Amino acid sequence: MLAFLDRDKSVAPPGYSRWFIPPAALAVHLSIGQVYAFSVFKTPLVERFDTTLTAIGVVFSISIVMLGLSAAFGGKWVERNGPRKAMFVSGLFWGTGFLVGALGVATGQLWLLYLGYGFLGGIGLGIGYISPVSTLIKWFPDRPGMATGMAIMGFGGGALIASPLSAALLERFGDTPADAIVPAFLILGAVYLTAMMLGAMTVKVPPPGWRPDGWEPPADSAGAAPAAEPASEGVSVEKAFRTRQFWLLWIVLFCNVTAGIGILEQAAPMVQDFFGGVGPAEAAGYVGFLSLCNMIGRFVWSSTSDLLGRKRTYIGYLGIGGLLYLLIAVAGTNSVVFFVAVTGVILSFYGGGFATIPAYLKDLFGSFNVGAIHGRLLTAWSCAGIAGPLIVNVIADQQLAAGRSGADLYTFSLYLMVGVMAVGFAANALVRPLPKAEPNPEAEPATTDPSRERV
Repeated sequence: MLAFLDRDKSVAPPGYSRWFIPPAALAVHLSIGQVYAFSVFKTPLVERFDTTLTAIGVVFSISIVMLGLSAAFGGKWVERNGPRKAMFVSGLFWGTGFLVGALGVATGQLWLLYLGYGFLGGIGLGIGYISPVSTLIKWFPDRPGMATGMAIMGFGGGALIASPLSAALLERFGDTPADAIVPAFLILGAVYLTAMMLGAMTVKVPPPGWRPDGWEPPADSAGAAPAAEPASEGVSVEKAFRTRQFWLLWIVLFCNVTAGIGILEQAAPMVQDFFGGVGPAEAAGYVGFLSLCNMIGRFVWSSTSDLLGRKRTYIGYLGIGGLLYLLIAVAGTNSVVFFVAVTGVILSFYGGGFATIPAYLKDLFGSFNVGAIHGRLLTAWSCAGIAGPLIVNVIADQQLAAGRSGADLYTFSLYLMVGVMAVGFAANALVRPLPKAEPNPEAEPATTDPSRERV
């Protein structure tokens, strides 16, 4: 039965519609996107373990770090074995993470929660995040930004489903939320495992040499990206890792994520500190709004990059984003509507940056190893997931110790984020096409038609 998971068993037959692939990818990304709703469990877990918010917050940090590491080290395995086996493995790790986490909660062993939801679940996150990326790019070479945006949108929107579902489960089982954590974890694990297995069973890869009807690779990609490459060409992950372009894009992603996640992690207390009349319910609504912007931005801006080009799109993310941070620092307290609108745009850029980067990598390095290259680049997310919240929280604590309050807790952080975005803007400006690549002997042949020229 496991042979069904092999890459050669998942090749699409003639006439197969590529539009079956995005739903399979969404089944995985909507499931693993639950990690953005982990905060729903924070207070009940603090009560259950009689510990601090920081101790429970470590669970989230472990999962994000493992996401980046497993994507980096598992990327080439995913490329070699195909999306079906990768989605299957991701589902096993993600579901097992909930199971082991539930065991830790039931027995009062916090280290089991770290091991389950954090370590094992984080591996599932990383493998699941990159598993559909290169497949979607191969199915949609004419619109790679839109294709990756459709899937990665699910990761941003997973919290919109998981938050109310988790809250309902915590209310339904047990006299208190702390008593309901174990059944909630078990139910969520079963639901997500089922959804991810359905995605794994339905995903397929295109046959060698497949192209959309009537589509030919353009002579030059939009923006500053190099010419599109046929599938027989491209750069291996080892070679890409040693290029200047890879590390420039690492800096670009790190800066965009650092700035965005700093707001996302501190969103509820920040809006309450900026505007004293905002209560917990309104703050929760604000967090939901930011999640919606994050989700929509992943699809809208990545699709726009197919028209503008990846480099020009990142000029918008980092250049306009930096100006918006400056506006919040200078005039953010003038109007709650202004504050919400501006931060919503920033979070849409944050999400768009995640969804656009795979297509940017494909433009630069070709499609041969793009999933593995993307996996290694996601270490920037792991680092940014630590740096962004650390900048905001440490500076806020220092301002509190100095007797300041309200928006003053965040002003210096916002100015720092302007500088972070400027660094990313400069790195993006330095990205140049690779020299003309030689054919890659490891890749599949793109076509048997000798009349087609390399580009």
